[in-house]
Amino acid sequence: MTSMKLLRGSLMKSRTRPFTLALLLLVATLGPSVACGDEIQSATAQANGSSHGSGSGPSRWIAPIVDWNRLALDTVREERAGAAGAGRLYALVNVAIYDAVNGIDVARGFSSREAALISLPNAPVFAGKRAAASAAAHAVLSSLFPERTAIYDAQLAEDLGNPPRFFAAAGAAWGTQVGNAVVALRSNDGSSPQEIQPGGSAAGEFRADFTAAQFRNLVPFGVASTAPYRSFGPPALDSEAYADAVNEVKALGDGSVEDPAKLEIVRFWRGGGGSARPPGEWIKIASTVASQHPFTRFSLSRTARLFALLGMGLGDSVATSFDSKFVFHYWRPTTAIQNADTDGNPGTVADPEWQPRNGSIGSSPEHTSGQSTFAGAGSTILAGFFCRDHFTFTFEGDDAIAGPRTFQRFSQAAAEAGRARIFAGIHFEFSNQAGQEAGRGVGREILDTRLLRAHGPTHVHGCPL
Repeated sequence: MTSMKLLRGSLMKSRTRPFTLALLLLVATLGPSVACGDEIQSATAQANGSSHGSGSGPSRWIAPIVDWNRLALDTVREERAGAAGAGRLYALVNVAIYDAVNGIDVARGFSSREAALISLPNAPVFAGKRAAASAAAHAVLSSLFPERTAIYDAQLAEDLGNPPRFFAAAGAAWGTQVGNAVVALRSNDGSSPQEIQPGGSAAGEFRADFTAAQFRNLVPFGVASTAPYRSFGPPALDSEAYADAVNEVKALGDGSVEDPAKLEIVRFWRGGGGSARPPGEWIKIASTVASQHPFTRFSLSRTARLFALLGMGLGDSVATSFDSKFVFHYWRPTTAIQNADTDGNPGTVADPEWQPRNGSIGSSPEHTSGQSTFAGAGSTILAGFFCRDHFTFTFEGDDAIAGPRTFQRFSQAAAEAGRARIFAGIHFEFSNQAGQEAGRGVGREILDTRLLRAHGPTHVHGCPL
């Protein structure tokens, strides 16, 4: 009875949509439990308040997105990928999911949104979107990490059922096509071959080799160019601003000073080797929020768009930050503090024995902070997508030592993530601020220009519809 009521209401709005009309007639015949009309099923679920798993977990309608992002996070952890490679991977997985889901929506007449990366012809109308989402992510991950294919195959088989029904099989075939096309298109995107920028020895120069310098050339996923977001650079070594920043991190990031509160924040946001890395923390935040927020909880299409926007923002934060790192090739606080007698600044004093709370000094040039760039982009995209910064959420950082932390605002989490690098003793505050500003700029451009409706209004109060 509920299905028929939904059908009648939809038919009244679908007189000019032949594909949609045929789809709805099929739903009425077969019932929503086997049909590919995810919108009808999710509307019923939302009305009934049903979900899959615990109340705080994802509903079954968005579970493929959350589950496959979890697999992407696990892949980064187990492969010990760097932050740049992780940011790129999260972008690839999520643009593939979105383009698979949106392609079906467009074919059905449910959407006029642009593709994120791939706009293939002849998307199937009668195809399961959840199956398409799973298969697209599977194609990306198994192509990039073939040694882990058995893990991905098991998740895909669980998602599709055994044997897959017609709609699931059609969705899987389409999703695989889209995922493979995404991988092929991005195969020469600047992320390889490896490029090494040699370390320097002059005052202000990063000492070690920068072994991931090629990522400054990563082709953008969402912004037109990363050039507008290059930092203006750190302050002069002999300036008061520089001395203030050095003395701040010298005091707050000193590894010899016991400070449990600062250590908790440092470790929560650390994102070191074997973790999901700093961009992964924003994928985790998005998974938590999307599973709770009524705007996304029962909508695969909206959740796919959220994760695609976020993925593009994280991917473009890689190139943005690494470009500034390469250009300015700036020394880390440990080097600056231990060698302060070479900086020509009367406001700094050398301490050859000083060590950071982080333990290691940092593996890439200091300016700007990649952590802060990811945080600026991630928080801006989440706040813009939901059209509010205020949303209480709780999650746990991969390297946390004191359990989960709760935040009331996306910007609050971003601010803490940036300050964590000063408490760790591995970044200056001016590099935190420069990274945050660049990330916010990347996020705003993506929200303003990408995955918008082709017809009608695209924004309300500056927020994308």
